[in-house]
Amino acid sequence: MSLVLDPAAQDLLFREARTANTFTDEPVTDEQVQAVYDLVKYGPTSMNQSPLRVTLVRSAEARERLVQHMAEGNRQKTATAPLVAILSADNEFHEELPALFPHFPQAKDAVFGDRVVRENSAALNGALQAAYFIVGVRAAGLAAGPMTGFDFEGVRKEFLDDDHTPLMVVNIGRPGPDAWYPRSPRLAYEQVVTTV
Repeated sequence: MSLVLDPAAQDLLFREARTANTFTDEPVTDEQVQAVYDLVKYGPTSMNQSPLRVTLVRSAEARERLVQHMAEGNRQKTATAPLVAILSADNEFHEELPALFPHFPQAKDAVFGDRVVRENSAALNGALQAAYFIVGVRAAGLAAGPMTGFDFEGVRKEFLDDDHTPLMVVNIGRPGPDAWYPRSPRLAYEQVVTTV
């Protein structure tokens, strides 16, 4: 059985897409970021909780503050990417649930009244949304360089607050020279899928 999605789109989003390690200096506009969000906001999350929050790092001063928290191997690419996004999970996402999940407005307190429950759910669903965000960046014809090699607590203190948990930092832009490492192997279908 073939997929319904056009093969060129399949390539753009998955088969030919890679984590970019260098970028050109072509700017990434607010309009491009808005278009990415307007697409990926429809990706499903549990009870439509939508905990992902995106902090765009544009100014030179903010970039310097971020780079100091990146792992050594990630500093140069973060310093030179046209745009950097800090993706975090909002642990107070439940405050929006009466509007986002109107057929069960009590979920705010009945399901997510406990902070630990909220943090676990925000981490899982925020990671789902982060994946959608990366695919959305690719759909915009841009390259994404998602990274978890950074000081999470340092980034939280520098850019967020105690109600937000950093998930990843994503460099965004047009791929530059030698942007790609060789494609790494993937598991075979039989290694992943079991029928019971």
